[in-house]
Amino acid sequence: MAVTFLSRDGHGRHVAVGLAACLVAAALASSSQPAVTAAPAVRVVVVGDSLSTGHGTSPDHAWPALIRTDPALSGFQVINAAENGSGYVRPGDADGTFGSQVDQFVTPDTGVVVFFGSENDLGYAPADVGEAASTALAHAEVAAPSAKLIVVGPPSYTTDPDPGLLDIRSQLRSAAQSAGAEFVDPIAEGWISDDVEDLIGPDGDHPTVAGQEYLLQHIAAVIEHAAPEQNPQPGRPAE
Repeated sequence: MAVTFLSRDGHGRHVAVGLAACLVAAALASSSQPAVTAAPAVRVVVVGDSLSTGHGTSPDHAWPALIRTDPALSGFQVINAAENGSGYVRPGDADGTFGSQVDQFVTPDTGVVVFFGSENDLGYAPADVGEAASTALAHAEVAAPSAKLIVVGPPSYTTDPDPGLLDIRSQLRSAAQSAGAEFVDPIAEGWISDDVEDLIGPDGDHPTVAGQEYLLQHIAAVIEHAAPEQNPQPGRPAE
């Protein structure tokens, strides 16, 4: 197609507008295709104790906070419900337990719930810890029926763990298996124990900044594996 223009001296000149026509056609064709939108972020609720709050460093250095700032993990929306001093049975600094964290923060749109800990239940009857864990998991299943549940047991920083800690691990493993949740065993996997000096702070209990990075690497890998796939979804056709 060509359009005739008149120059100042009256002579006609033809300007080819084929390229423009092609661009218009392409635009019209693309407008009929469905727009592609990214899937919404997977909501991840972290239920835990001071190992997940950044105690000993800062909340910004806690491994759940590091997920929020890691570009490679941008597909996750992390809600950190962890409370210092809490356990499945033991109330924390704000009188919460893992069960109350579930009740307060797990919602129907939650995609993953991560339970991490807790050595704070040392001294309580192992059976009580197991029962409380089963109840917390059951509440999470009711609150978010489609969520993946991950139970991470308490870590030990020695190759000779406290027998009470092993009892807690056993109870949590059984509760997780009964609920169909994934159980992760930091004691069996030797988390932290091979580099305590760098990964654990002066109090001998809470992770350093490097320790939180270590937890991020280990727990984020489990979350990524468990989370629903995040494939782009076709949106509404462009207007």
